[in-house]
Amino acid sequence: MARDYDSQLLESVAVRRRRLRDAVAFGSERTRRGLDENTGKIFGGIALAAVLCAGCVGWSFISHTMAESDDQGAAELTSPW
Repeated sequence: MARDYDSQLLESVAVRRRRLRDAVAFGSERTRRGLDENTGKIFGGIALAAVLCAGCVGWSFISHTMAESDDQGAAELTSPW
């Protein structure tokens, strides 16, 4: 009996949250439109991919700069003039 009440309570809270979210997102047109649950996941994935790409570009720039400075330092050490 207690488990049935708990599951009903959890389900009613989930329904209430969904209705409030739809009301905030769509206003009075909330009954005609539904928010796609995967939209947030898609935008999150795009943002994560952009951050990873920026990190790769930054790492490449830093490693290239460090390699150039090492090459210049080695060239200065070998030539006395």
